[in-house]
Amino acid sequence: MNINPVQIGTQWLTDGGVRPTRQRVALAALLVGDGKDRHVTAESLFAKVKDHGDSVSLATVYNTLRAFCDAGLMQEITVDGSKSYFDTNTHDHPHFFWEDERALTDAPAEQLKIMSLPEAPEGAEISKVDVVIRLRRK
Repeated sequence: MNINPVQIGTQWLTDGGVRPTRQRVALAALLVGDGKDRHVTAESLFAKVKDHGDSVSLATVYNTLRAFCDAGLMQEITVDGSKSYFDTNTHDHPHFFWEDERALTDAPAEQLKIMSLPEAPEGAEISKVDVVIRLRRK
């Protein structure tokens, strides 16, 4: 079976209710066109889209990733309070952050057990719990 990344990316956008413009399709094809989940930064996706010969500004990549998150197509994981990674796997799951490579990968969710969470302060509710396990090579 022939996989067409552009068709897959276009369908992903359509399913998420995002209008498939040329630039969005180019980014979506790189993100989900092979059917695999990805963890990217805006800068790494910008470099990849340039390598493919598409013309997209870094600001457009940032704005598009945020739009994909707003549509529920991706989730944003912030590491170190400043660096954002964008994950195409939107199901709740933990991550490994490889400090030496500054890379984010999925951690096995079935091995994580959270027994309890603190109660949210009055007038607030817990909307999400992000688990990032920091690793460094021995």
